[in-house]
Amino acid sequence: MFSSLIPSVIAFGVAALVIVIAGSRLARQADILADRTGLGEALFGVLLLAGVTSLPDLAATLSAAIDARPDLAMSNVMGSMAVNLVFLGVADVFYRKANLEHAAASPVNLMLAGLLIVLLTLPLLAVVTPTVARWRVHPVTPVIVAAYLFGLHLVHRTRAKPMWFPRHTHQTVADEPARHHRGRSSTVWFGFIGMAVVTGMAGWVLMEAAKGIADQSGLSESLVGGLFTALATSTPELVTTIAAIRIGALTLAVSNIFGTNCFNMLVVAAADVGYAHGSIYHDMAPAQMTWGLVSILMTAILLLGLVRRETYGIGRIGFESALVLGVYAIAVGVVVASA
Repeated sequence: MFSSLIPSVIAFGVAALVIVIAGSRLARQADILADRTGLGEALFGVLLLAGVTSLPDLAATLSAAIDARPDLAMSNVMGSMAVNLVFLGVADVFYRKANLEHAAASPVNLMLAGLLIVLLTLPLLAVVTPTVARWRVHPVTPVIVAAYLFGLHLVHRTRAKPMWFPRHTHQTVADEPARHHRGRSSTVWFGFIGMAVVTGMAGWVLMEAAKGIADQSGLSESLVGGLFTALATSTPELVTTIAAIRIGALTLAVSNIFGTNCFNMLVVAAADVGYAHGSIYHDMAPAQMTWGLVSILMTAILLLGLVRRETYGIGRIGFESALVLGVYAIAVGVVVASA
């Protein structure tokens, strides 16, 4: 679509700005709908908000996969998952009352973190297995979809009948429905769906612009996808997470990040289906494995933080948040050096 560098950069910036603006409105609408539907912040964040904030990743990744650019496609979605986890560390900086992992601990968030680790291992296992593709799709792809759906079932059961509860402290912010929301639900739903459509279209434009930047600038597709488009398509998660924290919806903030990353595994599956040259797992560069392994490491660190629940850390930032930020910085350095 974009055949020169300057129009590509302009389109990239505009699309990223649109994603930021649309994403900033999603958190308030999601908080209202979570209360009115009775799903609660955690389940609404997993089932609906995560899917909406992942639409830019879906549009961008699928566009690159159909265009036979496996490195650009997989680096975008894998890099996005790593960036999303970094956003929890950034959110911890914004929430000053206590460590975010302490205040937002819940059985659902723990279940989501464990589910994400399981899902992230599947494409990495596909990489080291023989090149087998039936109907151009690797056997791991339907396993990813099945594991995601079964994981949602476990998340729902965990919320409906939790077998344990986090210890309540003065800093714990429980997910309790608010009753003071005004306006009709239909209006909120229309606004929520409208913002979803806008973010999805902006994600597609963003990836088209990224293709032009990669072609015209000489930068590798792994670098463009893993850093630039991953950060841009993940801005809805950052905006909605910070907005959710500012309105006190801490469970929604954390479940949105974990839920989005779990949903992004469906984006990985969609990329394999959309890639017409066999298994995308065997055609992508090793750098994408790096992003996947880093995401597993950061998820495990955050899971430890949710279990340990340190009340205050250095500068009121939890040890897990500091570790996550450090791991990501090292990973970026490795990817840039190897690009």
